Amino acid sequence: MMTGTGPIADQRPHIVVVGSSNMDLVVKTARIPTLGETILGGDFLMVPGGKGANQAVAAAKLGAHVHFVARLGDDLFGRQSLANFEREGVDATHVTLSSGVASGVALITVDAQGNNVIVVAPGANSALSADDVERAADDIRAAGAVVAQLEVPLETVQHAAQLAHESGVPFILDPAPAQDLPAELLDMVSVLTPNETEARILTGVEVHDEPSARAAARKLLAAGVDAVVVTMGGQGFLLAEANSMEFIAALAVQAIDATAAGDAFAGGLAVGLAQGQSLREAATFAGRAAALSVMKMGAQPSMPTREEVETFAG
Repeated sequence: MMTGTGPIADQRPHIVVVGSSNMDLVVKTARIPTLGETILGGDFLMVPGGKGANQAVAAAKLGAHVHFVARLGDDLFGRQSLANFEREGVDATHVTLSSGVASGVALITVDAQGNNVIVVAPGANSALSADDVERAADDIRAAGAVVAQLEVPLETVQHAAQLAHESGVPFILDPAPAQDLPAELLDMVSVLTPNETEARILTGVEVHDEPSARAAARKLLAAGVDAVVVTMGGQGFLLAEANSMEFIAALAVQAIDATAAGDAFAGGLAVGLAQGQSLREAATFAGRAAALSVMKMGAQPSMPTREEVETFAG
């Protein structure tokens, strides 16, 4: 089911994001170092990140009313993240500060072509529980879409999926970092959005072009999800449903930092579906948001506004 239920008091699309929040420590380099190699980097940035927080900010900047369900450490990074949610218009009612545990941190290296490698120390993200999700149950039931990722405990994600599924609300799962997923979770997923690497881990299919993406998508559809969008960076994405598959080429842009392109896509997809768009319309809108995001450094700072997406000439 691709259309949510429940009242939207302010008429904006109502979205709930369940997931991670990190502080991103980013270094620009000419190239990614090889194993055991030390190289000199360039600019350093410290910016709020985490896949969940990125997707929440992306959806908010695209015009949605966003409730974020997350845990932060009761520390400097946690308080900075809360302040950023307020600036970006993300409702942090369901964001909890956890004492005695650090906020999540991501160490990110970005090369001159915008490629990246990332190591995440999850910190307080690991404490996000099904009880935290249950406290947001009323907002989930009233949402136009719910989004989650896998940087928080799997049982937490499953509870969010169950609440959304029972209420007929589209549940979007960004399966990153990829791991084996139980059949009962896949049966509740409205749209699964793996990139090439995640699709390979989930299906065993090496995804590098349209035919291999189609093969992976068929396996994921057979596993129970309603729809699959295999994102393939600069190539574009494959949109797959039970009775149709379509490859949509990426917009040509100069990539500076692709760190949060997938998060911009997930946020845009949620906004489109919550507005009642078809999956193809929502995915096309999301693709434009993702293309704009790679043209700036940083995760949340790179998320485009709705006006920027609608006027983008790419």
